Amino acid sequence: MSLARSHRSPSDAQPARQSTRRRVSPSASPTVRRRRLGAAVLAIATGAVLAVVPGTSAPAATPQANQAEAPSATGQSTDQATWPVTDAHLPTPWTEEVTPDNALPEYPRPQLVRDRWANLNGLWEFAGAAEGEAPPFGQTLAEEILVPYPTESELSGIDRHEDHMWYRRTVEVPASWRTGGQRTVLNFGAVDHTATVWVNGREVAHHEGGYGRFSADVTDALTASGPQEVLVGVTDRTDATWQPVGKQRNVPDRGIFYEGASGIWQTVWMEPVAAAHATRLDMTTDVDTSTIALTVEGSAAADGGTAEVVVRHESTAGTKGRLAARATGAVGDELSVRVPGAHLWTPDDPYLYDLEVRVRDARGKVVDTVGSYVGMREIGIAPGEDGRNRVTLNGEVVFLLSTLDQGYWPDGIYTAPTDEALAFDLEQHKELGFNTVRKHIKVEPDRWFYHADRLGLLVWQDMPSMKTGRPPVEAQERFERELHEIVDQNKSWTSVIGWVPFNEGWGEWSQEATGRIAREVKAQDPTRLVNAHSGVNCCDSLGDSGAGDIIDWHQYVGPAQPVPDATRASIDGEHGGFGLEVDGHMWFEDGHAYEMTPDVATLTRRYVENTQDVLTSAQQCGISGSIYTQITDVEHEVNGFLTYDRQVEKMDFGQVREVNDAVIAGADGSGAEPPVVDPGTPGPTGVHAWGFDEGSGTVAADGVGDADATLTGTTWADGVAGGALSFDGSGEADTGQTLVRTDGSYSVSAWARLDVADGGFQTVVSQDTGANSAFFLQYSGQDQRWAMSFVGARALSPEKPEPGRWYHLTGVRDAATGELSLYVDGERVATKDVCTAPETQGPLVIGRGQYGGNEVDHLRGDVDDVRVFDRALSAAEVAELAAG
Repeated sequence: MSLARSHRSPSDAQPARQSTRRRVSPSASPTVRRRRLGAAVLAIATGAVLAVVPGTSAPAATPQANQAEAPSATGQSTDQATWPVTDAHLPTPWTEEVTPDNALPEYPRPQLVRDRWANLNGLWEFAGAAEGEAPPFGQTLAEEILVPYPTESELSGIDRHEDHMWYRRTVEVPASWRTGGQRTVLNFGAVDHTATVWVNGREVAHHEGGYGRFSADVTDALTASGPQEVLVGVTDRTDATWQPVGKQRNVPDRGIFYEGASGIWQTVWMEPVAAAHATRLDMTTDVDTSTIALTVEGSAAADGGTAEVVVRHESTAGTKGRLAARATGAVGDELSVRVPGAHLWTPDDPYLYDLEVRVRDARGKVVDTVGSYVGMREIGIAPGEDGRNRVTLNGEVVFLLSTLDQGYWPDGIYTAPTDEALAFDLEQHKELGFNTVRKHIKVEPDRWFYHADRLGLLVWQDMPSMKTGRPPVEAQERFERELHEIVDQNKSWTSVIGWVPFNEGWGEWSQEATGRIAREVKAQDPTRLVNAHSGVNCCDSLGDSGAGDIIDWHQYVGPAQPVPDATRASIDGEHGGFGLEVDGHMWFEDGHAYEMTPDVATLTRRYVENTQDVLTSAQQCGISGSIYTQITDVEHEVNGFLTYDRQVEKMDFGQVREVNDAVIAGADGSGAEPPVVDPGTPGPTGVHAWGFDEGSGTVAADGVGDADATLTGTTWADGVAGGALSFDGSGEADTGQTLVRTDGSYSVSAWARLDVADGGFQTVVSQDTGANSAFFLQYSGQDQRWAMSFVGARALSPEKPEPGRWYHLTGVRDAATGELSLYVDGERVATKDVCTAPETQGPLVIGRGQYGGNEVDHLRGDVDDVRVFDRALSAAEVAELAAG
């Protein structure tokens, strides 16, 4: 999400404030209840615990260990007085369902399912710690925590942050897990941020990174019988360091950064496995050849073993589907599994094949059986009917209509209270008519991706960013390690179609590094798109590296309109952000958004209008996707379709669905008409001109037309030739008329001299719209360059201007080519693709701009010889104008 408006410095709109939660009475009844998909939601989404036959796939069931032989907790308190949480600050519909007996009981790994396992979620002992403190082996810790909810969450029972912390519990491992050379594996979905694990005082695992899963074979650390002590030491200093944190902050602001989420925040479980067993299934699909490329990765003892893969059609009512394909090969080798006449996966038809994988040891004995699934789909880039590069799904142009999904919860912060809740936001995407989700600088548990797979939602997966600023080398290296771990662990999900390494320049350290990283991610996973930099036009961005498959701009309220280039498609990476406060359903007493609205009807209308602009942008500009901010409110942000507690629908969902369906159906560009461009008035004179040679008075005459400019807060000065007009940071010259037809071609030129060239914006010429200037011929303080700008797009000079020196500036908008060009002293120095232009409703003004209806960016310097043309000047004409 943007820190500030698109042509502003992020520091302009980001006050840091101490977070103070507003308590909401648990008895407050929601005004509108959440919708449900009903029978269309599979049993696995409801939290049902079902038995599973070895080898069946994740969609069919949620396996659980035979409780007679499952590891049991020992030496723990059974006091559950804290749960359920009945006095939550802002309860969701699932808050009071959570107890130590049912904390996320579902099998957590849908793409590698085993029938024997033990869920270790529930009550653990807990204590804050000091840095460097010795592990408290054999000691009872003072508090209890409900795993896997972050320490800062109310559901955890701790409700505070600790930089360093201990988790402890004991289990008894059944004798049946120790026979026949079996091994016991301890698994962690995710721990934020650095975790060390000991079993019976022996270190078995160390992992850095708050978003990656990790496992440890703990067999050799187990005692022969009796309780086995598991101790986990965690350090998470959040944004006090440069570790990837996404939106987490130790001190959340009343803006776009939120509560932290420390410690164990995904499921912990144990399972018995053979010494030779599968550790992962690496899967990609090829629609053209109707094949699955599948690698069964195995433990060291599985080397030399055989992997058997059976592909079946979707199971129904617990019955195995009919056989589709089978293949056999060596563990660790890529198998090519041909599926004749493959049923393709799409958002409208999310068809998933079931997989059964058996591992045989070197003697041919089946020693491990796992279940999984896969969807046959392919994502790519290809020219559409209009010749522009567009995103394709299974070879057909597709528009990726998405929301920004941040994955925050008022009761669990990073962790959804239940599996039903985890699926709920995705179900609402489908109900609203979206086909894509941008998972914004967070990585969800595996079951979230499974729900996206089965529901039919495409996913942009962001890399969780570091805090803003330029990180040191050590932090850069850690960021890259964690990025590649995330790609490696999540590149087999059918729903994931693209990786986003950077967002708005947060933690970016060089344009060259961004390009290199994008190329390395593409090499790591060539089957998906790489969006090197979402919001490359915004905020802390260091500019476009040219790498990756996607050009991505952010613009609030937008939509953004980047034009595809010769090798990349384009998307609007963030826009919208229309807000509505709903009393009794907000984290704070008040909220903010990029544009506030007074009621549901207005909010819905603005969404519909904005989304109709998305359709225009798709047809005329060639964007292949858009991302609306956002699916739910989050803390101080009140710009969701739903309130933060998921209790209230804030828009008319029927109208939203209708306009969304229209965008997906009509956004391929096939019906777009080329613009008809008025040739304009020939000659070098222009249609309006102000020479500022009067030397006195409050009016500057239009020497060509009839738009004399009224002067306010200005003085007369010496110009390039004759007189000039001087501005001291507050004045303007208002022509009183709309002089530029912004839906056509035009050019604006002026001589300009700055008194200062600092971090503030200064506008030489602009035209009001009632909201944001239709264009800005300006000095961009964020870039410290001359610019010809639209909100969200700037054609920039290569060098910083010198105060006190006269420059001849010309901005050209060519409607035929969709280009915005800047000329400095007669030479074209920059060009930007801008396919459509803002609507004009106000006068042309010299000496200031307009943003959000406010007068901004006042000039501190002098202006001479301003001219307006109703056509796009050629390079030769601009050179002649500057020379004259």
